[in-house]
Amino acid sequence: MNAPVLSPGGKIDTAKPLKPVRVAVLTISDTRDEESDTSGNLLASRVKDAGHELVAKGIVKDDVEQIRAQILKWVGEGVEAIVSTGGTGITGRDVTPEAVRPLFDKEIDGFSVVFHLVSYQSVGLSTLQSRALAGIVKGCFVFCLPGSNGAVKDGWDKVISAQLDSRHGPCNMVELMPRLMEA
Repeated sequence: MNAPVLSPGGKIDTAKPLKPVRVAVLTISDTRDEESDTSGNLLASRVKDAGHELVAKGIVKDDVEQIRAQILKWVGEGVEAIVSTGGTGITGRDVTPEAVRPLFDKEIDGFSVVFHLVSYQSVGLSTLQSRALAGIVKGCFVFCLPGSNGAVKDGWDKVISAQLDSRHGPCNMVELMPRLMEA
């Protein structure tokens, strides 16, 4: 059986077993609750459908301290990847990058670049309004996506899911997890 080929590159080797990742989903919004959290629920569903373990799901306000506290709590509980949705825009209440960036031990600069390339194909120049970012916090991958369902689909389906799939080649982030805390 041939491995699925991803565009623009890479492939999933279905002959290898998937190593499930412990993932938490965080919605950042002043207006959403569990019922109206369509992007968070969509993301949680995709995490589970990909074979990962959804270990937590939460909603916090667009507040720097609340965002940081939730991320650090999950990191302390052994979560391996956190994917947030919301708060990456350019309005006054959008504070996700300001909250998360100082927590990074290392920023994954290429994530923003690749996300914008993918997003441009969906929303054109409107991608300029996003400050999507990713990095590593104490050995945990943290990906921050915009709050729309379309951005979640683009970010998860076309970028994050392949990198959190241990079967993805030529390489993936899962294989790096044991080495993230090296001195």
